[in-house]
Amino acid sequence: MSEKTLRVTIDRDDCISCGACWNTCPEFFEENPDDGFSQVVEAYRIGGDPAVGEAPTELADCVRDAAAGCPVEVIHVEVSP
Repeated sequence: MSEKTLRVTIDRDDCISCGACWNTCPEFFEENPDDGFSQVVEAYRIGGDPAVGEAPTELADCVRDAAAGCPVEVIHVEVSP
């Protein structure tokens, strides 16, 4: 059985910079020091894009919890093919 990863997208334009995601899952999410919005930590970004990342299996629960806790629902999680 192959391990599935999660593709995560953050609608950064609609982020309210509340900190819920990076407090829930700091291994994957962080605050951008320039604009204060949420972003994917560099190690998990896809193509260097701070709004798109791929979460490994061991962070799946953490990432899902962060997405569920986002008050403006700007974090989208889907299973990568």
